[in-house]
Amino acid sequence: MSDSKPSIATPSVISDFKEITKMRLSLSVVFSSLAGYLLGVETVDYKTLVLLAFGGYFMVGASNAFNQIIEKDLDTLMSRTKNRPIPAGRMSVNVAFVIASVFTLLGLIILYSINKQTAMFGAISIFLYTCVYTPLKTKTPLAVFAGAIPGAIPFMLGWVAATDRFGIEPGTLFALQFFWQFPHFWAIGWFLYEDYKKGGFFMLPTGKRDKGTAVQIIMYSIWTILTSIIPVFGFTGQLELSVLAAIIVFLLGLWMLYYAVLLFNKMTEKAARQLMLVSVLYISLVQIVYVIDKFIR
Repeated sequence: MSDSKPSIATPSVISDFKEITKMRLSLSVVFSSLAGYLLGVETVDYKTLVLLAFGGYFMVGASNAFNQIIEKDLDTLMSRTKNRPIPAGRMSVNVAFVIASVFTLLGLIILYSINKQTAMFGAISIFLYTCVYTPLKTKTPLAVFAGAIPGAIPFMLGWVAATDRFGIEPGTLFALQFFWQFPHFWAIGWFLYEDYKKGGFFMLPTGKRDKGTAVQIIMYSIWTILTSIIPVFGFTGQLELSVLAAIIVFLLGLWMLYYAVLLFNKMTEKAARQLMLVSVLYISLVQIVYVIDKFIR
């Protein structure tokens, strides 16, 4: 295998580093935390913005590296993960562990320099992802619930970094990103079902690609939509949303819901992949609308 495809088997050290820390995923998480910061801050402090970006990146990168160390044997069984740096033999567990540990320390120190609560939530995130979500993935579909907590922290983390307090506003941001993760992850679990099965991962709520899973995807999409428009009603303190922005956010939600219903009707991998792509665009666009609305209101 390695002889026939040397370009795949021997990527550069830089690309291995990017893969062990899942750079693209980490950057999308950083985007969430920066959006949360912009929503919470009165006057933008660019130093804090940069610290949050680096601190957030280090924390997510560390979580991903620890995850790949723990799952190295299972990763060899799955097509999408067998060429990762550790299972492919390009990086030792020790090197990956050093990267993960250094990233954890740097992340905590940087977030602590913003404020203590930001560092605390960052530490909780890394602990839940590494010590709860990762081990549960081969045991129960409830792992997705455990994983949705650290996955929902970044949006909230930005607000805490801006204000040094936790309240209804970051709680609402957390709830929005928490509910959103279920249609997103279950869509991934659907189209990668066979590959996940090879590694012993059962990510779907019923354990299989059935109507029960599709109904839950629709239900959590609806919860996401409802949570996304709560700020327009004035219940969420400093987190506000204009009527126009709420309408746009609601329409974006209907767009995602359409693809959730499409999955229910078609029950295909293609429909699941479409829902996953739309869900990624949805959460980014909602965050952008929230931020723009704050600054033009």
